Amino acid sequence: MAEPIRTDRLVLLPLTVEHAREMTTVLADPALHTFIGGEPDTPGALRSRYARMLAGAPDPTVSWCNWVISLEAESCLTGTVQATVGLAGRGRTAEIAWLVGTDWQGRGIATEAARGLVGWLARQPVHTAVAHVHPDHLASAAVAAAAGLTPTDRVQDGEVRWEGRLAVASVPGPDLA
Repeated sequence: MAEPIRTDRLVLLPLTVEHAREMTTVLADPALHTFIGGEPDTPGALRSRYARMLAGAPDPTVSWCNWVISLEAESCLTGTVQATVGLAGRGRTAEIAWLVGTDWQGRGIATEAARGLVGWLARQPVHTAVAHVHPDHLASAAVAAAAGLTPTDRVQDGEVRWEGRLAVASVPGPDLA
């Protein structure tokens, strides 16, 4: 279950449907979709998407954990982070992603949020974090590297798979599944 995650400047707040109103504006720039495809959601479409996400994964062995990124000094939302946690190999793996609105890019917010997320995952315990980054998206590659992930030679849907082994905390966290 997602819980608030604090970093130096941010609070990652568990996603709610009510966040859709502000997030529609944060994610409104079509340039955000250059690498991920699609186009900005309308407020109604984003509310519907958030409701589906909050309903949870259809597979009971998978947990969908989603947060909005709140920049405390400006009392505003700036983006999202997410982790899809499931069993893989000898432990739990989290597929992670981040998205920061264009008005807040270049300020280290994505890096700080991704690091906070990876740290939280290591306390759950999750053994591996994975991200998929478009090979031309240098900013996302830098975020992945800063979060402790390294690129692999695996490509899926045109994106490079990045992986990081997590130093799982000795005290187990809450059950995610």
